[in-house]
Amino acid sequence: MPEGDIEFGTLENASAAVARLLAVTHASYERRAQLEHALESRIAIEQAKGIVAERYGLNVDEAFALIRQAARSHRLKLNDLVAEIHPGQETPAELAAMIAAERRM
Repeated sequence: MPEGDIEFGTLENASAAVARLLAVTHASYERRAQLEHALESRIAIEQAKGIVAERYGLNVDEAFALIRQAARSHRLKLNDLVAEIHPGQETPAELAAMIAAERRM
């Protein structure tokens, strides 16, 4: 090779570099999707906490504790229970039972 020429590598090196770039890009897209899902879940939880707190005269920490306790005691995923809590609709039975039990104490 003449002295001023630059060697860019072999086709195998280029293919490996492209494969690494694609892998990093794919991982970035997956991470972004995970973060978006986490944010959406967090927003739903915060809304449910607010609804339950307002509906039953609780602070948001108490509301979250009851939601979490209801999910655990009924073997539900927190997000599944939270998805059932909406303004203007009945409180899910699992949570209503937990709140009733707390009020009897």
